[in-house]
Amino acid sequence: MAGRRSAGVLLFRRTGPDVEVLLAHMGGPFWARKDAGAWSLPKGEHEPDEEPRAAARREFTEELGTPPPADGWVDLGDVRQSGGKVVSAWAVEGDFDPERLVPGTFDLEWPKGSGVVRQFPEVDRVAWFPLDGVGPRLVSSQRAFLVRLAQHLADRAAPG
Repeated sequence: MAGRRSAGVLLFRRTGPDVEVLLAHMGGPFWARKDAGAWSLPKGEHEPDEEPRAAARREFTEELGTPPPADGWVDLGDVRQSGGKVVSAWAVEGDFDPERLVPGTFDLEWPKGSGVVRQFPEVDRVAWFPLDGVGPRLVSSQRAFLVRLAQHLADRAAPG
């Protein structure tokens, strides 16, 4: 898995003094009954020759069924997940109604070894969570993106 790269978008919105982030619950049978560690920013893998920000835009659109906002992207850097995959992320302010989710799908032999290939949604639901209250739902390595977004917003709010 070393060498694999993903890119994604962390959509956020302001609700009065608070900030919320949009997270996606991973689709497929493995994640169906899990909550802890089963949420992620909308993201996906890309080839080495694809520009990561373009991949983040593409993956957001594929996973949610709508493109992310075009302007105001904030580079949140990279994290390395436990399996070795490097994830690059950008935050962008916007809104999305979770009822409008139209996820992409993937094929998977299920049950494993059955010879039956079924289609599953890449994301089975999305939801808004308080920036400071996502807790253990988010994939642990991606929590760094929340910290970086919070720092970016604090820096912008500081008198200067």
